[in-house]
Amino acid sequence: MTQCDPSPTAPTTCPGGYHCTEDGKCDAVCTQGGGECGDGYRCTPDGRCAGNDECIGLECKIVKCDAMGKPPTSISGTVFAPNGTLPLYGINVYIPNTPVAPPPEGSICDRCGETLPGYPISKVQTDENGRFVMTDVPAGANIPIIISTGKWRRTITVPNVPQCADTALPATDTRLPKNKTEGNMPKIAISTGSADALECLIRKLGIDDAEMGTAGSAQRLHLYADPGAGGGQGANKFKNGFAGGTGNFADSAALWNDATKLKEYDIVINSCEGGQFPVTKPQTAMDALKNYADLGGRIFLSHWHNIWIEGATEQGGMGQRPAVWPSVAVWNNNSTTFSNPPDTIDEMNNPKGGSFATWMLNVMGSPAGMRGVIPIGANTGKNTVTSVDNTKAERWVYWQQNNQNQFPQMFQFTTPNEQPPGERCGKVVFSDMHVSGDSSSSPGTAFPDSCSSSALTPQEKALAFMFFDIASCVAGPIF
Repeated sequence: MTQCDPSPTAPTTCPGGYHCTEDGKCDAVCTQGGGECGDGYRCTPDGRCAGNDECIGLECKIVKCDAMGKPPTSISGTVFAPNGTLPLYGINVYIPNTPVAPPPEGSICDRCGETLPGYPISKVQTDENGRFVMTDVPAGANIPIIISTGKWRRTITVPNVPQCADTALPATDTRLPKNKTEGNMPKIAISTGSADALECLIRKLGIDDAEMGTAGSAQRLHLYADPGAGGGQGANKFKNGFAGGTGNFADSAALWNDATKLKEYDIVINSCEGGQFPVTKPQTAMDALKNYADLGGRIFLSHWHNIWIEGATEQGGMGQRPAVWPSVAVWNNNSTTFSNPPDTIDEMNNPKGGSFATWMLNVMGSPAGMRGVIPIGANTGKNTVTSVDNTKAERWVYWQQNNQNQFPQMFQFTTPNEQPPGERCGKVVFSDMHVSGDSSSSPGTAFPDSCSSSALTPQEKALAFMFFDIASCVAGPIF
């Protein structure tokens, strides 16, 4: 930096566009990609230093309504899942001051401390009702709004925003995209399983069947199956593939063993196979999946996919286990299934626990007046986890047996778990909740004929909360 004299009487000693800071140095070069400006100045989208009191772009359309004794100009609405009926919590809603490019393809490190793209003018997050209100927004024609969480992104244009009044947006405009023609979607790989049907839950959340294909296709969701799992059941699912004979699912083992292929996806979902089946998950796959998460990938593991955290315990395993992750939880690998008592949301060890519990009440996932309760479908509760290390993970949901032992039903940790929280990039979610009895109507048949069209159950709503939360930025844990 160029040295300068910051005293008020000194002549200007910094080149044009620079500002002399209090420590006697000219501020860094301001570019369209960022940079710094000195005290009282800021870096503008066109790459110059401007005074903090200077309006830029859409900022110049913000009307000072309070000076006229009127309410602020505002935009309000409710953000929904792609199905248009399930309101979502914690979704970013903002007005950009510059055009925003599509998000990059493949897993990336996305930390919450980083600024949203587009030099936001006004930004909020949806509350536990999915509601948002942005105040002091620009008035006039064609005001852009971005609705996003992670790589879920929908951009809409409001034709006219009257000044000093509220503009309420219709629900059809404020749901997340159900296909790529409506906006950006994360690229998701789903390994289907004979014991659960998370691919059917995704359909209930409103994602178009047209966006579900197999590896190498242009669709945003790719379905896989593990032919080596389930004593033939996995092979059957692999062969059944898509209805109408339009193709088989890809081989899950080929995905798990290929770090390069894993990195093509933003989220990897492994649906329970009814067992660990370690023969299809060798040490190379353990290492690849951990490396994927450490680089910014998101992983959702159902029931017996605990193998990816604990390591192999079933016959046929060769002692394979991931690095570091086994210390996150203590496992019992109990085959117990249960319906009662219901699950409980952990509001103490989960930084979003309070909001999760409130949201579940609002969407009728918890019975009226029973905060934090998640009813369990008949024999769909599972018990493979004894405890989690609260210094390494966040317990989101637990099952309390005989009013004594609390067994985690759902927990989350960020990765690389061995690094300080501020240096982590990815997320891993484990769930012992099974939803197959409600999501799948005809197991063993081709997709999507195998899926139920029934309404979302309480368990499915809880998993939906996690499904959209896992896509969001990585924040430091509460410990």
